[in-house]
Amino acid sequence: MKNPWNPYLAGIFLGLVLLLAYVWVGHGIGASGASSIVGAVALKSILPGHALAKGGYFAHYFTDGQNALNDWIIFMTIGTFTGGLISSLLAGRYKAEIIKGLHTTRSRRLLLALLGGVVMGVGARIGRGCTSGQALSGGALLSVGSWIFMMAVFAGAYSLAFFVRKEWL
Repeated sequence: MKNPWNPYLAGIFLGLVLLLAYVWVGHGIGASGASSIVGAVALKSILPGHALAKGGYFAHYFTDGQNALNDWIIFMTIGTFTGGLISSLLAGRYKAEIIKGLHTTRSRRLLLALLGGVVMGVGARIGRGCTSGQALSGGALLSVGSWIFMMAVFAGAYSLAFFVRKEWL
C-alpha cells in the first residue's frame, strides 16, 4: 500500500469530522440511512402506491412534501465517496481491483462480499443504524447500546473468522 496515513492522525481527523458533523448538522455520521432513502425513492418511481402506503415502511420518507433526496445524509454520503476518491488519487492509490486470498476465485470473493453486504444492510435496518453510525456516533455519545453492539460485532467477527480464514490464506 502506497502512502498510508498515520492511523493516529487519521483517528484524530475522524474525531474532528464527527465533532463538526454534530456542530454543523446536529447529527452524527453513518451511511445506512442514505441507502434507505435512495431505495425508497427508487421504489416510489416503480411502485408509488406501495412506497406511499400509509403506515408502510417507506411512507415516512415522503410525509413532509420535500424531495426525499434533499436530506443531510445523502450529501454526507456523496461527500464521503468524493473525499475517499480524492484521497486515493492524491496518495497515488486509486486502482480498480478485487482483493482476495490465493485460494479463492474472483467470483467467490464477489459473492461473499455481496452476501456480507446484504447481511450487514439488513442488520443495519433492524438495528436502526450501521456500524459507522453505531460505533462512531453512538460510541462518542457513550451510548450503552452502541458499545454493546460493537462488542457483539467484534465477537461475531472473531467467531466467524475461523470458518472464512481459508478465503484469505
